[in-house]
Amino acid sequence: MAKILLVDDREDNLMAIESILAPDGYVFVKANSGREALKVLLAEYDFALILMDVKMPNLNGFETASLIYERERLKHIPVIFITAHSYGDENIFKGYRAGAVDYIYKPINPDLLRAKVSVFIDLYRKNHQLMSQEQKLIAINKSLEAEISERKNNEEKIKALNLQLLQNIDKLEAANKDLDRFAFMASHDLQEPLRKIRTFGDRVASKYSQVLDEDGKKYLERMQNAAQRMQSLIQDILTFSKISVQEKQFVVSDLNLILREVISELEIPIREKGFVIETERLPKLAVNPGLIRPLFLNLISNAIKYSRKEVKPFVKIYSDNGESRDSKYCRIFFEDNGIGFDQKYAEQVFRMFTRLHQRNEVEGTGIGLALCKKIVEEHNGFISVRSKENEGSVFIVSLPLNLKIMNPASQSENQLIIMFLNNQRKKFAGFNQHRK
Repeated sequence: MAKILLVDDREDNLMAIESILAPDGYVFVKANSGREALKVLLAEYDFALILMDVKMPNLNGFETASLIYERERLKHIPVIFITAHSYGDENIFKGYRAGAVDYIYKPINPDLLRAKVSVFIDLYRKNHQLMSQEQKLIAINKSLEAEISERKNNEEKIKALNLQLLQNIDKLEAANKDLDRFAFMASHDLQEPLRKIRTFGDRVASKYSQVLDEDGKKYLERMQNAAQRMQSLIQDILTFSKISVQEKQFVVSDLNLILREVISELEIPIREKGFVIETERLPKLAVNPGLIRPLFLNLISNAIKYSRKEVKPFVKIYSDNGESRDSKYCRIFFEDNGIGFDQKYAEQVFRMFTRLHQRNEVEGTGIGLALCKKIVEEHNGFISVRSKENEGSVFIVSLPLNLKIMNPASQSENQLIIMFLNNQRKKFAGFNQHRK
């Protein structure tokens, strides 16, 4: 509600002005002199308008207005002079220079007074609205500045975290490479003493078999079998570590040709177990053939090793050719009717050295499926399995349909293939020998 300061040395004039303006709902503060008005303005300064008589004793209206406008916080309050005299231009100018915005002459015309006061009150209210809006804008601006500052700080923090993350990734990659090199070197160095153990064990078996009793022969056989398992384990570790250090090189390859080569490599154990392999047409994909061969070999070898004796074993190999809706991957399925396992182990089987069966039940090093996972991940793909005990398993290899094509496999990769295939041959040779 707007406040108006009424200044006049006569009480009847103050009452007359108040009675004219009271119906409009204003709040009035009255002063009987210029000095009293100045005292009021020391405590209150939120007035919308000052109505002041010009002719007052001691301190007239012009002098009072001049003193009012010396204070910065009072300069916004408009002053209307009320006078009974019609001053000349010089005095009127003096009033305006003192800070007046208008004059009202006595006798007061009520309608004119209400009209003029209404105009200034309206200006006061609009000015307050503008000031209120300005304060809101200032607050919003400060909030935006704070938000921008916080965002900049967050961006700097994110940059720092990203930099730290990149550094950690570099350190982790370097550590992984060092670990792979260590595994390669350690496995390589372990082979020499192991070869001597196997060589001298074979000599003892051939030269002194007649001298040894049954317990001695049994101990020697167990030693030779342990050495053979150790050699298979070392060779698998070598194969696994070599995948990490070689460059990714992909060429468009016919997966059917690779599959036929792998099946040919496994001809003996397939025939020994009466194993049936059903294949459907596989697509051509950009892959590293040197890695896809051990992938296929390991998955089929697993199907052979973990087959059930009471049923005719088989594995069915097929793909969806990436024909599923919005698919970016081609899924290749290896479905068998083997011994299977509980589905809760579906992720665990792809970890290094994980075995769900005892060694006396099924031969193996526990690295094969971990190797498969690493090979698939090198192709930016993924592998999973669905399995049920005594019913079989379905291994699903998902490979990207659009992988960047690079140069053909290098000589080092070919050596990797040969090493892994030889390793698998030795495993199955040992398996067949053990059966005999």
